Amino acid sequence: MGAKKIKYLLVFVSPAIICLSMYIGGIYVFLAPLYVFFMIPIMEFFIAGSNKNLDKMEEEIVKNDPFYDYLLYSLVPLQVLLLIYFLFRIDNALMPAWEKIGMMIAFSLSCASLGINGAHELGHRSTWYEQLFSKILLASTQYLHFFIEHNRGHHKNVSTENDPASSRYGETLYAFYVRSVKDSWFSAWKLEGDRLKKANISFWSVHNEMLLYQFIQAAILLTIAMVFSWQVMLWYLGASVMGFLFLETVNYIEHYGLQRKKVDGAYYEKTMPIHSWNSNHTLGRILLLELTRHSDHHYMANRKYQVLRHFDASPQMPAGYPAMMLLAFVPPLWFKIMHRQIAKYKATKEGMALA
Repeated sequence: MGAKKIKYLLVFVSPAIICLSMYIGGIYVFLAPLYVFFMIPIMEFFIAGSNKNLDKMEEEIVKNDPFYDYLLYSLVPLQVLLLIYFLFRIDNALMPAWEKIGMMIAFSLSCASLGINGAHELGHRSTWYEQLFSKILLASTQYLHFFIEHNRGHHKNVSTENDPASSRYGETLYAFYVRSVKDSWFSAWKLEGDRLKKANISFWSVHNEMLLYQFIQAAILLTIAMVFSWQVMLWYLGASVMGFLFLETVNYIEHYGLQRKKVDGAYYEKTMPIHSWNSNHTLGRILLLELTRHSDHHYMANRKYQVLRHFDASPQMPAGYPAMMLLAFVPPLWFKIMHRQIAKYKATKEGMALA
């Protein structure tokens, strides 16, 4: 197995640490957030990133290698098993609340990194089973509407005022949470309603995916409450909410302050690599299946994660994803660093297109 393949096996480090932290328990339940938000940022500070792209021959070989697909598929049973293990571990009346909070945070990181991140990649695939895998992962974190809104809404409207998941210049992360979560959910209803209307299908139909999603998510919650307890269900719901808020934090940092222009005041210009923040920090790239090369993902959404490219024209994050997420939690520091970064980028030839 070549080095290009071996490095992606590191994607299993995060779930291993999450599982270990829940297994050991006690103060060690906080190993997972410590790893994600402390150890990775520190390691990325010392490990140089790479802006190297595959050549055409390498890209063709890697793109068609089933190893990368099987690795992605493996995240589905892994997330389901972690969910079941989490439910059994937290169903302990003698466990102190602070330890349960630690387990909730640990599993929320699984919801974000395996659940939604894996679902994001699978949701862009065309086969029925890959899209089913995507929905299973999203159901595990109570965020099924993401499948509709992200693919039919976000990619169409990214970096415009019409997109709930694109953060505005000067908008705090916490204001963004409210707007993005709320408006994305309503947007998914509208998108699905429009689809049904065009197909001449009743809104109140088994073909309405949004209605089906609400039923599935409610059934998951009810099943957990009946099999375990209402308290366990609430801990699971808390982990799910934290999981999709981590996803929304990623949304926030990926497009902050970037805006596509309107052409002749009628329609928006084509989405280009300059409309998403890029990060070449090595660990983040591997652990998040190249999500950090976000500029190319929005430029060509059907490109598989293993062949996403760096563009010199793309705006570059000053740090990796975990560090940037931490920064976003403190708005004054975020604005100070990112507004300076935006001004610096707009002074470049490519950045002038955003000014």
